[in-house]
Amino acid sequence: MVIKRRSAVYSVIALMLCVAAYLNWSYQRGDQQINEAGEFEDPKILGESQMVDKTEPGQSEIADLDPAGDDQTAAAASDYFSQARLSRQKARDEAVSIFKQTSENQNADQQSREQAEASISAMAENALKEARIENLVVAKGYQDCVTFINDDGVNVIVHKTEQGLQAEDAARIRDIVISETEFAADAIQIIETA
Repeated sequence: MVIKRRSAVYSVIALMLCVAAYLNWSYQRGDQQINEAGEFEDPKILGESQMVDKTEPGQSEIADLDPAGDDQTAAAASDYFSQARLSRQKARDEAVSIFKQTSENQNADQQSREQAEASISAMAENALKEARIENLVVAKGYQDCVTFINDDGVNVIVHKTEQGLQAEDAARIRDIVISETEFAADAIQIIETA
């Protein structure tokens, strides 16, 4: 019974990872446009960034970040959201692989195997929460968003709005994150980029 349950858990995790990889791939293809020479190019260009961080209960502060100014950096950063999702997925895949090896290792003690299985489950749960947060933020009218959940908190990076990220925007995004996770407002960091 336990073996069937583990197999089912691993199958669900593998399926979720495949779906996430496919969605990431299809998202990347959708963001790119074909230029006259038949090559793909991304219309987004990274500009100034601002970070909104919780300073006092009910208030937010916007701080400017200085991005590197060379042309290569701007070109590489133009596909920021797709690259961030891809990097997040690669890191998660590597971690799942390590935890899976540990959980399947008969020489490892029971506690290590249980911790590895719990870590795999937590990563799968975080992946679902990140996807829900990103979808809800985009549904609220923001152009794009990428979310990173870790043990210490949540980082949400949103595409710059025309007026810039306002306090009410940060509050709206923070409410979404609070509703989808167990983190308090002071553990949520919202970063705006263009």
